[in-house]
Amino acid sequence: MPQSLSYDSGLAWDDLTPGIVWDGFVTTTKPKRPMASDNRISLEITAAQKAAIVSAVGALKTALDGITINLTVDEKQSLPRISDGTLAFDEKCAAYMASRADLVPSFLDAAEMAKDRKLVADLLPCLREIAPICEGLEDTIMLANSDNYVGDLAFYQNVRQAAKRGVSGADTIYNDLKTRFPGRPKKDTPNPPTP
Repeated sequence: MPQSLSYDSGLAWDDLTPGIVWDGFVTTTKPKRPMASDNRISLEITAAQKAAIVSAVGALKTALDGITINLTVDEKQSLPRISDGTLAFDEKCAAYMASRADLVPSFLDAAEMAKDRKLVADLLPCLREIAPICEGLEDTIMLANSDNYVGDLAFYQNVRQAAKRGVSGADTIYNDLKTRFPGRPKKDTPNPPTP
């Protein structure tokens, strides 16, 4: 985010820095650090915070008990779905079914359809509130795992070099860790044809 230039910004009015103008802004950019020292997240959760989160999730599970249903992957793939593109169609059908009951097929249970529509109307706002929270949790965990993996790779490369140089015990660690990177299988060299 640009920062207003000020008397203590470290820049002079006759500075040769490109882009500096009277009453202008200076962009604040963080220098790119080498990969091994990247630490994009540095957070700790207190015991009280963790207990509060666990308690809130427990309360949410209790509130949703008997309301939510879990589907298998196959069930999810086989179900017809209402998406943004078909939502208007569903709303029109609901309106026409209400105004023209004579056109509703006898095998359709209009009362059950009305219950389903109310269920969606009641739960969708809840999902919209929870989804960003879940996304934030997933993103935070992803970022922390990414930091760890970058550190793991730096450690692995260091152990690899130590094993090459004959550092005591490094070869055992390297042999254990290298199974994560199996590499390409060696190609069988075809035997030359016999004359």
